[in-house]
Amino acid sequence: MVGTRKGTFFANETNGRWAPALAGHAGQGVNFVARDPHTGTLWAALGHGHWGAKLSRSTDDGKTWADANQIKYPEGAKYLSPPEPSEDPDAPARAVITKDAVVLKLWVLAFGATGKMYVGTIPGGLFESSDGGESFELNRPLWNHESRGGDLFAGEGSGMTHWFGTPAAEGDFAPGIHSIVTHPTDPDRLMVAISTAGVLETTDGGKSWRSRNQGMSNDYLPDPNAEWGHDPHFVALCPAQPDHVWQQNHNGVFYSADGAANWKKVSQPDQGVHFGFPVAVDDKDGKTAWLVPGHSDMQRTTVDGGLFVARTQDGGETWEQLREGLPQEAAYDVVYRHALHVSGDRLAFGSTTGNLYLSEDRGESWRTVANNLPPIYSVRFG
Repeated sequence: MVGTRKGTFFANETNGRWAPALAGHAGQGVNFVARDPHTGTLWAALGHGHWGAKLSRSTDDGKTWADANQIKYPEGAKYLSPPEPSEDPDAPARAVITKDAVVLKLWVLAFGATGKMYVGTIPGGLFESSDGGESFELNRPLWNHESRGGDLFAGEGSGMTHWFGTPAAEGDFAPGIHSIVTHPTDPDRLMVAISTAGVLETTDGGKSWRSRNQGMSNDYLPDPNAEWGHDPHFVALCPAQPDHVWQQNHNGVFYSADGAANWKKVSQPDQGVHFGFPVAVDDKDGKTAWLVPGHSDMQRTTVDGGLFVARTQDGGETWEQLREGLPQEAAYDVVYRHALHVSGDRLAFGSTTGNLYLSEDRGESWRTVANNLPPIYSVRFG
């Protein structure tokens, strides 16, 4: 299932051959597509240039799609917006302002062990559904967390926020939830990652939240080891060994073997493993993970002009460059945070240049499933 700038595509295998086909939302931006494993319903998070952010769903495996009940912030929802970054060091300081909360982007979908559904938004809202997506409610303890200024429903709050912005929504600069990590056996445990703030976790079903940023570093903060202000790009865990958690961060690759209580930086820049957006974790082995590295934030291209997938099988102690079947000259593929996925021995990823690649041997070799698709935002096996 492939979400792109101009529609939802399915790539299906028939007699050993894979072929993509448009499956819905022609011409519309599709930020994320996923199947609810409990009901089989397909969900798409749309970013329509005219109609804005909308949820779409299909109950007949993509043959038809219909608008779902839409996600809205409750009346009175506000957030503190820090000044946008400036390249001018002499620019006058600008104050934090209070903004009314409006859904700018539906960024990610996730499904919990007890049938719950979650949606992460810009500007940093976590919405929950306990009725199969018929209705959604904002998680207020996270929205009102002290790290982002406290309860603005009740007053002016602290006047200070550690949730900074992401340019991932056109026309505004606001924090966004792009990773929702459900626990495979504990329905009360959930992690979210925010650009830009860091990782937070609840262990009581969303009633309270705590930071999970110990060991992370941010090279462009005055204090690189500050509790807040980190920029995770994507966070994922191993379903069979959920204490093994991986993070591709703006400032490197981080790994935790204790459920994100402590992070260890496992970048290897000399191997091209440092900057990037997605990370995928093996279903059974928590020490095995895959990345698709990029050059840097300022130069969002492949590391050396050739496309490769990086794999570790020892918790980031060593990395391999897997290149067989991938273009090695004049390749400028950029892979977004939701555009890499693993299922068993199969991996797939898509790029902003509309290329879709598949491996059926854990990344050892790759084949091209499609070229010339619209820019790819998300890839998920379904």
